[in-house]
Amino acid sequence: MVEYRIDRHSGVATYVQIVQQTKQALRLGLLEPGDRLPTAREVVAATAINPNTVLKAYRELEREGLVEARRGLGTFVRRTLGTAPADSPLHGELDTWTARAREAGLGREDVAALFTAVLEKHFQGDPS
Repeated sequence: MVEYRIDRHSGVATYVQIVQQTKQALRLGLLEPGDRLPTAREVVAATAINPNTVLKAYRELEREGLVEARRGLGTFVRRTLGTAPADSPLHGELDTWTARAREAGLGREDVAALFTAVLEKHFQGDPS
């Protein structure tokens, strides 16, 4: 099950953070079709956010066809986005690279900027 981490200082709306983290879990294969998302009550207990925020995020995911709400049962994954499983060798390489970057004194924003620059270089014009 996915555990949401809310960064109140990111400037990104809380519901958007939930949507993004769910999509990331789908891409990494951490969530698969049939899996149940945490209930709004569970997310609220873990993050201290408004239940309506969770429901807004889940409605957005449902609108995108990624999840479906089943009355009285919860919200379930309909389809995955995964092509890069969390146990991929590339994941390990990126983990090692990130550790090296941190040891070199780079902060989160520095690493994100480097990674984004490399992504842009290799995926120019690719909307995926």
